[in-house]
Amino acid sequence: MKSLITPTVLFSPMSIKATPLASNLFFLASKSNLFSKTQNPISSLPLKRIMISLKPSNLLIQTRCVHSKSALSTSSGEIHVIVGPMFAGKTTTLLHRVQAEINDGRNVAIIKSNKDNRYGLDSVVTHDGVKLPCCALPNLSSFRQKFGQDAYDQLDVIGIDEAQFFEDLYDFCHEVADHDGKTVIVAGLDGDYLRRCFGSVLDIIPLADSVTKLSARCEICGNRAFFTLRKTQETQTELIGGADVYMPVCRQHYVSGQVAVEAARMVLGSQKVQCSSCV
Repeated sequence: MKSLITPTVLFSPMSIKATPLASNLFFLASKSNLFSKTQNPISSLPLKRIMISLKPSNLLIQTRCVHSKSALSTSSGEIHVIVGPMFAGKTTTLLHRVQAEINDGRNVAIIKSNKDNRYGLDSVVTHDGVKLPCCALPNLSSFRQKFGQDAYDQLDVIGIDEAQFFEDLYDFCHEVADHDGKTVIVAGLDGDYLRRCFGSVLDIIPLADSVTKLSARCEICGNRAFFTLRKTQETQTELIGGADVYMPVCRQHYVSGQVAVEAARMVLGSQKVQCSSCV
């Protein structure tokens, strides 16, 4: 049901009962400071002035609009998935989608994994420095409790960034969209540095209403890049890092790059063996 009052997109402290955690923190964003640093924006959405009420346990981006209770309880949920390699603009696209939902008068919350602390735990931040406040969690199953049931019931949209780190992604999206009637926008890596499935992101494709596959620019030749090359010697799947650890590459330079990286690992490994035998 359409809102009965045209939203002014002013975000204010929630009137519902707050869970006992930190006090309000306000964040102002405008057209000049929200996406001004974004390179090659996915879309040129008109950005209105907003105020966000941020509570670690009760973080609701709430608009001035009036909804019918029956419309909220019977609305159909949706799942939209955004995937691609590193530096493809997945978080930027997620924030654009969130901003569009906010402009449409819907209540939004953003979640990210607490494993990704590169830019702090209180915000979702793009590589270009654009950010919005979020709730950082170890798993998605704890979101409803941390957020508060009353606040959860008011939510229309939930954004999830770095979704590959959530093992319970499938169950959460299934419950939230199919049973609670909310829209879920998921952004994450579809593959790891070995081009294998990363986490549960690909598992939710059969649940999705839409899937967007983004590409970056190959750091070597400038062509479209669909893969992420790890430049360091670590071999574990989960390794948090930025441009110092990863680079987007095309297929040709992924293959040649992997050969070079593996050769370097073998050389370093043999050197370590020789050094240990000399001791």
